[in-house]
Amino acid sequence: MREALSALTTRGRAFLAAGGTAFLCALFLGHDELVRVGALLIVLPLATAWFLGRSRYRLGLVRSIAPAQVAAGQQARVQLDLTNDGRMPTGLLLLEDQIPYVLGTRPRFVVDKMGPKWKRSVGYLVRSDVRGKFDVGPMKVRLSDPFGLVELERTFRTRSTLVVTPRVVPLPVVPLSGVWTGSGDNRPRAFASGSAEDVTVREYHRGDDLRRVHWRSSAHAGELMVRREEQPWQSRATLFVDNRKIAHRGTGAASSLEQAVSLAASIAVHLVQRGFSVRLVTASGPDQSSTWHEHGARAAEAAPLLEQLAVLTDTTHPHLDLRWLQEAGHSGLLIAVLGDVAEHDKPVLTRMRHSASGALAVALDVPAWERGSSTGALGTAQGTAWLGAHGWRAVSAGPTDPFPAVWQELGTSGRSANGRNREPAPTAPLTGNAS
Repeated sequence: MREALSALTTRGRAFLAAGGTAFLCALFLGHDELVRVGALLIVLPLATAWFLGRSRYRLGLVRSIAPAQVAAGQQARVQLDLTNDGRMPTGLLLLEDQIPYVLGTRPRFVVDKMGPKWKRSVGYLVRSDVRGKFDVGPMKVRLSDPFGLVELERTFRTRSTLVVTPRVVPLPVVPLSGVWTGSGDNRPRAFASGSAEDVTVREYHRGDDLRRVHWRSSAHAGELMVRREEQPWQSRATLFVDNRKIAHRGTGAASSLEQAVSLAASIAVHLVQRGFSVRLVTASGPDQSSTWHEHGARAAEAAPLLEQLAVLTDTTHPHLDLRWLQEAGHSGLLIAVLGDVAEHDKPVLTRMRHSASGALAVALDVPAWERGSSTGALGTAQGTAWLGAHGWRAVSAGPTDPFPAVWQELGTSGRSANGRNREPAPTAPLTGNAS
């Protein structure tokens, strides 16, 4: 009741004030009719507030976002399914979904009346030019009586998440080097079967079809072994992104870090589509969610990698983390997207090169984003030359260099071009800043 009284609208408070004034005037002047009018003006907002305060509306909301993951600059549709699960009709409803300002203005809907078992679906579009992970919701509902005397506010607890990934540019197919590896319980074992072919088997897992048990191999291994239906070997690639703050220039969507993230996203999707199992590593090392993401034929298979890149921010730590090099199973192809290459980075980059079967690097021409040399940084040409002399296939990329041309040069010649022989990209920087 106290909440309802505090939710009196301006009209409701005016009714109370007018009713009180009329009632007092009637007492002094002795007009019985004016007493009835004053009493009505006082009772009406109080009764309405009491009724709304005692009412228990059973409103339901189901929110869905399609698609739940979009690239920066693309739209997603938010669908709201509203229901009145109770038997009591409602008055005027004002619905407002809470969304971050980067997704647009907060949508508002007005519903005149919700009868028993009432259902309605409404939707709106959201769009963000910056990458990140954003909460959509909760929904706020403002309930008003037919006279507009009281307005109560209720808030749903449910939230939904929209992931805005960096924009991805299709890359051409170029020669890459890597190794085929197996790991974990799926590592294959070959045993002679007495025929012209070897049988690839693995350990038996609960639920496996017993018809796939290979008895000869089981006797040899001392445990149940089953035939594998598919070859488990996969080409592995580690995608390294230098996200140190000291290695980049510029701010927001026009920064070199955003260019690095967008280029890494394009490479990740390209590698997954080519059948690589990809892992993302940053200057801080792999995070807890960083695993080898399986290959697939569609860009959607790279969704976990794109989600990691969507929330990638810069780090203030000046040095590159090397702990991931000590983990088992990190060998394979290494592709690095680098910022400024400093003198103290050279030993780290040397170790990274020695840990991989093949190493490719794109060194961003960071001073081009904000002219002025950084302390201890090598020139872009000198940095790519040093990388090339130490076993890397390296090229440089500037703010206007199109990703397909950079990737083509990296895969074919591996010579640094400093962006001089490439046509400039027709668009502005491809991603926005992480929220």
